[in-house]
Amino acid sequence: MEFFATTIIPATVADLQRRLTIGELPRWCASIEKVLGDATSSGEIYCVWGTFHTCREELRQGVRFSLPGCPNALQWTVTTGHQPNPRHTVIHLTINRTEQDRDFIDSIQKFVDAWKAGLEAHW
Repeated sequence: MEFFATTIIPATVADLQRRLTIGELPRWCASIEKVLGDATSSGEIYCVWGTFHTCREELRQGVRFSLPGCPNALQWTVTTGHQPNPRHTVIHLTINRTEQDRDFIDSIQKFVDAWKAGLEAHW
């Protein structure tokens, strides 16, 4: 399943890569309550679904975060510079299921919406 949100913030790829770190995740997303550990490219967070090991990767157009221990293989990217609207910043989240419980789907949509709100409020 895929979930998207788009926002217009004055962000370059370099900005996203510099500012979207594991240690700063609660600033950008209210659904991530606490960082329990941060080793730059990996760490541990406490979020709406519990405690998870988290990985961070820099991508050509932004950053990817993943929860490798999540039974749904949840991951999300925050990227910019894509056509047809290169000024847009896109939050894109995926899980490895084609169907899921309605409550979980709602919590994922709220997570994506929280990213959009956090970027718009704090950028």
